[in-house]
Order: sequence, then structure tokens, then C-alpha cells
Amino acid sequence: MSNGAIGETPQQHYSSAWQESLAALSGATFGAGETVLTQGRKTGQLLILKKGAVSVVKNGIEIAKVTEPGAVFGELSALLDEPHTADVRTITPSEFYITDATTLLTREPTALLYVATLLARRLDLANHGLLEIKNELETSASSGLIRSTLAKIESLISFIVRDYDSSGAVHSLR
Repeated sequence: MSNGAIGETPQQHYSSAWQESLAALSGATFGAGETVLTQGRKTGQLLILKKGAVSVVKNGIEIAKVTEPGAVFGELSALLDEPHTADVRTITPSEFYITDATTLLTREPTALLYVATLLARRLDLANHGLLEIKNELETSASSGLIRSTLAKIESLISFIVRDYDSSGAVHSLR
């Protein structure tokens, strides 16, 4: 799931301004098996993968493996001002650019646009996944439990849309 599972873009798609922003950041190296962000803790940091491989684990379930340079971790926590929503653990020795999220996102428009683009890609992938599930359910006989689960997912998405509507944000659910 490293190619786009979290919606990150390969390094060749970075803008030169983004590259310059990264070069100015401090770095850190972690050995294999280290936890670099912990679910439920608030650090205020953004970590950007320079090289290596990490696993994203939410509630004990691995939801992604990421190897793409430029992958950003900690952005949901920073943007929502809440604790991290997943653990990020190194699979191999890994290097990261590390920065204070608020400072980078408020002072570097390129960084904010980059993170917004990553989040938009993730939402688009989630929308496509939901549509695939819905199409499968509609074309085959399925149990009431699956239909009930799908209804819950749609209800959650509707809640998100209502929240965006009330904030005036632009959104798109396919």
C-alpha cells in the first residue's frame, strides 16, 4: 500500500519551493522498529519522510506501509489540534525532516498547499473506495450487516459534509 495508500506523491512531483522548504528543516534518523509518532499523543510536529519505510498503525491495525519520500505524518493532529490518530513506526532505518507544524504551515504557503493536496488525494481515494464497495453491494446479494455498515459509513460522510457546509469549505463527494 505504499503507492498512494496515504496519498503521498513521489519526490519527482515536489515543486522547487517545497524542496527549498524541506532543505531548511532539521532532520532525525530512527532505527528499524522505532515509534516516531504515537496514537493519542500530541506533539505539534510534522514529520516528512526523507528515506526509509514506515508502518501506520491505528488501534493496533496496520492501515498502510509508506516508502514514498515526501510522505507527511502528523498533519491531521496539527490541523485539527488533536492528538495523533495513529502510530507511525519505522520498518527500516528511516530519515525524516522534522518541524513544528504550526510554524511551517502558517509561514510556508507551499507547505500548506502540499499538505492540502495530500489530504485531498486521501479523501478522493476514500471516495473511490466507498463507491467500489457500494457498487459491489448493489450488484450482488449481500447480508444485512454489510448494508447496515455501508449505511453507517454514508451517515458519517454526510456528517462530514454538513460540517464542511457549515464552515463554508468547498467539498466534493462523488
